Amino acid sequence: MKSSVIVFPGSNCDRDIAVALEKMQFKNTMVWHKETKLPKSDLIVIPGGFSYGDYLRSGAIAGKSLIINEVIKAANSGCLILGICNGFQILTETGLLKGTLLRNKNLKFINKDVHIKVINNNSKFSKKYNENQILKINIAHNEGNYFTDPEHLIKLQDENLIVFKYCDEDGNINEKSNPNGSINNIAGILNSKKNILGMMPHPERMVDEIISNKDGVNLFSSLLN
Repeated sequence: MKSSVIVFPGSNCDRDIAVALEKMQFKNTMVWHKETKLPKSDLIVIPGGFSYGDYLRSGAIAGKSLIINEVIKAANSGCLILGICNGFQILTETGLLKGTLLRNKNLKFINKDVHIKVINNNSKFSKKYNENQILKINIAHNEGNYFTDPEHLIKLQDENLIVFKYCDEDGNINEKSNPNGSINNIAGILNSKKNILGMMPHPERMVDEIISNKDGVNLFSSLLN
């Protein structure tokens, strides 16, 4: 399976995701933001980091970069798109995903391992997980507070487009287990066609027991299968 990772000035998780993809036997290509053509790809990843230093607002400048036009075309043709952390923010800036990512509720940068629950395991990104499975995944963001309008929130719920929610180690979903104030504890969502996933937690950091755990592995194995 062929993947492409988009690299922006300020990306700092592009190598992490490349290592994870190659570990899972993807044939990966790194694509600089100034490119105007994408290689043939089954999966396009927009990685985490601080594209363009998060000037204006997170993802705003990256959302206007040259390569994004090709990403949008690929997304509209059904290509799988994964946006992680800053990548999620960029996807909302482009309109490929609805909603926005606001400042964390405590107005501070958060970098820690949290628990998330698999809400929807019937997607190409999550089918190797069990429904309601609890994962321990790292987060590292300043603007991870997902917000959307009431109409879209209903659509997310009715169409089963919420893939992950923040929870505690026992799976309880409540305000206490919400690290950033995200509406309804949302940690990751799909678009209506379910070929685009945006998520704030970093699955690529959880693919090896030596450095963390392997709770992120099944996201990538889901895509392979």
